[in-house]
Amino acid sequence: MKKILFIISLLYLASCKNSGNSDKSISEVAIEKPAFNQQDALKGRELMEAKCYVCHGPDAGEDARIAPPMIAIKARYLMDSPNKEEFVDAIWNFVEKPSLEKGKMKGALKRFGVMPYQPYSEEDIRMISEYMFDYKIEEPGWFKEHWEKGHGSGNFEQQGKVLKEADAPKKSAKQIGLEMAQSTQNVLGKNLMGKMQKEGSVAALKFCNERAYPLTDSMAIVHNAKIKRVSDKTRNLRNKANAQEMEHIAFFKDKIRANEVYEPIVIENGDKTHFYAPIVTNDMCLKCHGNPSKDIPSEVVSILNERYPEDAATGYSTNEVRGIWSITFQKEEP
Repeated sequence: MKKILFIISLLYLASCKNSGNSDKSISEVAIEKPAFNQQDALKGRELMEAKCYVCHGPDAGEDARIAPPMIAIKARYLMDSPNKEEFVDAIWNFVEKPSLEKGKMKGALKRFGVMPYQPYSEEDIRMISEYMFDYKIEEPGWFKEHWEKGHGSGNFEQQGKVLKEADAPKKSAKQIGLEMAQSTQNVLGKNLMGKMQKEGSVAALKFCNERAYPLTDSMAIVHNAKIKRVSDKTRNLRNKANAQEMEHIAFFKDKIRANEVYEPIVIENGDKTHFYAPIVTNDMCLKCHGNPSKDIPSEVVSILNERYPEDAATGYSTNEVRGIWSITFQKEEP
């Protein structure tokens, strides 16, 4: 802040000295925004894959989707907002508080419904949007034909720069841990959301009961790591946090409750790296973890009482710490 005030003071003095040459006031001096560079693009892509690909990933088949892929969102929003600033503003306007009235993709809204509210920060969504506008993003193999059939606008050719990986810095332990957590969450979330949207809350609950552990274990094998989801309020006792994990849960709860910035916790111990990051609730989570009297369908409550008589994993609201990712992996050689 002091630096900004100092710069403004200099601008003010300069304007006084040159008052004979210019009649512009200090309020008319524009502060130029830094250019969106490759490091920003890498961050934008990382955020998009972490926050959007659970539902909007490019790998789902045309008939197996639960939401439009990100390339469809890019193509549709460019139709109305070919200017970068307008494009970024339009996407944030919808994501900030999704509604049927604000939605541009009428076919997707009819097929998939309105996107559930997610407590995403404006800074993250704008960075994702800038990356989408400036760079080419992944396209499913079926997308071109689908788009041309629906919009009749000739051959579809995505515009944008190609993001080069050569200059990307070596990944930190935090980035490695985040990628493991995010990729596992993507696998679980994609399957869970599919069950929820196509078959309802009961099918989603049965999926969690029968498939969540095998899928998590399979991702642990993929990453050659130990991957757990643990909580202080368990549904399945296998997910109970140990003493150290309880401390980390309390830390993340305090930060999120106070709306403070936080980072994942990374602890290196010998040749092992221990990574911890919060699992935060959204609207969809409340279908199984919200208030039993108003959020959770009665048939789901009955199944929970039957399968989990000691269930403590209810009573949550949105943007609360449901638990944490607890991941252990081999420390990389320098």
